[in-house]
Amino acid sequence: MKKILTGLFIVFASLLFVSCEKDLDTKPINASDFTSEKAYDKTKSSYVKGLAKIYYNFANTSDLDVDDGGASELIRAFWSLQELSADGAKCAWASDDWVADIDMNTWSSSENAATYAVYARTIQGITFVNEFLKQTTDSKLEGRGCDATVVSQVHSMRNEARFCRAYFYWMAMDIFGDVPFITEDSPFGTENPKQAKRTDICAYVISELKELASSPDTPAAKSNYPRADKGSVLGLLARVYLNAGVYTGSETDAEGNKYMLLCKNTCEDIFGLGYSLCSKYADLFRGDNGENPDALNEIMFAVSYDHLKTQSYGGTSYLAFSAIASTDDYNTLMGINNGWGGNRVPYEYVADYFNVKNQDYGTGAYTINDDRGHLFYIKDRSQSMADLYTFSNGWSLFKFNNIPHNMTGAEYADQAKSCAYSNVDFPAIRLGEIYLIYAEACLDLNSDMDKAVTKLNLLRSRSHASVIETYDLNYLIAERARELMWEADRRTDLIRWGLFNSGTFLWKWKGGSYDGQAFNSHMLIFAIPPTELVSNTDLYQNPGY
Repeated sequence: MKKILTGLFIVFASLLFVSCEKDLDTKPINASDFTSEKAYDKTKSSYVKGLAKIYYNFANTSDLDVDDGGASELIRAFWSLQELSADGAKCAWASDDWVADIDMNTWSSSENAATYAVYARTIQGITFVNEFLKQTTDSKLEGRGCDATVVSQVHSMRNEARFCRAYFYWMAMDIFGDVPFITEDSPFGTENPKQAKRTDICAYVISELKELASSPDTPAAKSNYPRADKGSVLGLLARVYLNAGVYTGSETDAEGNKYMLLCKNTCEDIFGLGYSLCSKYADLFRGDNGENPDALNEIMFAVSYDHLKTQSYGGTSYLAFSAIASTDDYNTLMGINNGWGGNRVPYEYVADYFNVKNQDYGTGAYTINDDRGHLFYIKDRSQSMADLYTFSNGWSLFKFNNIPHNMTGAEYADQAKSCAYSNVDFPAIRLGEIYLIYAEACLDLNSDMDKAVTKLNLLRSRSHASVIETYDLNYLIAERARELMWEADRRTDLIRWGLFNSGTFLWKWKGGSYDGQAFNSHMLIFAIPPTELVSNTDLYQNPGY
């Protein structure tokens, strides 16, 4: 089906791209020129090209030997594993051989497109970072004649690269547990990489993020969109602390510090960085979210997409085009030029978390008391998902919508006819998530819950939902379902709460049964792709597969 990967740790493969990062919009590094001697010189631009290569790995759809390049994109594959395996999304593409296994939690050790893509892209990205760091040491820069200004700029780029590596490692350990571990200081090209324990990967990611957060070379918060800055670093650190109990099997780190207290403290550090909530929830996911100052007040790290420069069937193109049918008015409703009829939300998820009423599938009308629930589309849809592979079964979600925030669908419809890809940047970390992380840490610690209630009510007031006076874990389960719907968090959340494979928390098609059933605990992580076990005999498979 596809084979590449362990060699990426040994051979720094060339990659042709058009940069999706607005500040990294530069010509690609030519494959024929990409050697350490030719790619880098004394100019800033040569290092910007190398950094662009790293960022583009989040959205890259080339250079893997796969059946569908769009399915090989990291954000698309990670989202599919995080959302389709849980209660808030199901895909109707019966002809894609990986879909049923992820939809119904029946995957095995057999290779599938989604798990392979996450494994391949994260390891590939780590390799790109390691090579960039090897080529940007002070001795290398001095040898190329870089002046002091360029050296300072490259120091900042190195910290951005290290953040990206931490993000790739976080994704890999979350999905697979123990993963190959290598840095710029590891033996290069002489031996196979060895797997490190998930606990050790987690400790390494935390250590890297803490160092980056304190480094003067890390760009200031809100200064570097969509690239990494101090806000991005602390946002990822808070997320890792929140889940560190799962990753390490312990409530405390090696020094005895409680992860949830470290998580709470990190959130409080973020609150002092100047971020604020976007005034309209929907604007965070519109086609101009990367240019809208109000949205940029909230987004702390994003993967950038542009329908002219990032012509990818992954990322937010996947989330927009797959959410609407080819028979719908996709120009006016979504600001795009086609509909794929793939992903939708089970009705039960909507009923459980949004208090929806008076739905009329003929007119598409329904009533709801939460603006986050106004992003559903139900005309010509149905409630039952007994037939999992009929797209109209379930509620469509137009959250990732290509229409700019200050235009109507009718006003944008003519432009939409040329939009074969999405303009929506994927908000990978945002302040709304940090408020929810903070609330969960405060609940766990039974500390400052009054302050957490204030943060939670800011989210609810923005969506014109009724405010709360107190909260518990059941509330957070529901509120994260509402606020972070389809943002690639749900599987990780359910695992942290002990609900993902449980027989007490069911959803339609869980465990392969229409009414839902428990499934084996070894499936809390996915199998290492078998082609990688063959190509690197030093790797081992996860238990149970």
